[in-house]
Amino acid sequence: MARTAGSHSDITGPRVREAALTLFARHGYAAVSMRQIAKEVGVQAGALYNYTPDKQSLLFDLMRGHMDDLMTARANEPTQGAPQDRLEAFTRFHIRFHLERPKAVFISYMELRNLTSENFATIEDLRRRYEGALESLLQAGRDAGHFHLADTKLTTLAIIAMLNGVNTWYRSGGRLSLPEVEAVYWDMVRKAVT
Repeated sequence: MARTAGSHSDITGPRVREAALTLFARHGYAAVSMRQIAKEVGVQAGALYNYTPDKQSLLFDLMRGHMDDLMTARANEPTQGAPQDRLEAFTRFHIRFHLERPKAVFISYMELRNLTSENFATIEDLRRRYEGALESLLQAGRDAGHFHLADTKLTTLAIIAMLNGVNTWYRSGGRLSLPEVEAVYWDMVRKAVT
């Protein structure tokens, strides 16, 4: 099948993913058709299959890409120092990383139910690895006597849920700057563990 005039795989492929990300975040996965994605990109519906086997694969690729980017970025963050310093770094990292990707974060939480069981297991495993890194940090702080926690798993989930909440209300140029928001959230996280 010939490529549409003016279409280039290195340009169109990312445009397909961006269009799907935007449409899934705006309307929900179930409400979006491949035809709508094609229209948004400006290609024939059949041309999408040059870039993805189906809509499920597209959703999975978006979620997997988000988790891979998250894990790679986190791996490049400093992990040395006292537990409190490491927890502060995690808090600030999580807020910054996720604020730059509101659509991907929304889809990662709201569209899990639309993944096949195999794809769900893969994404869930990546999420557990990310959460596990925070839980290990909390356990190390508790074992060293720096943190006082009744349950490290529950505290891990509560911290991540609280940090993810920033995406729902923060707007650049608002009352608080991003560094101020990070400082307030770090103070809340610190108080939750000490």
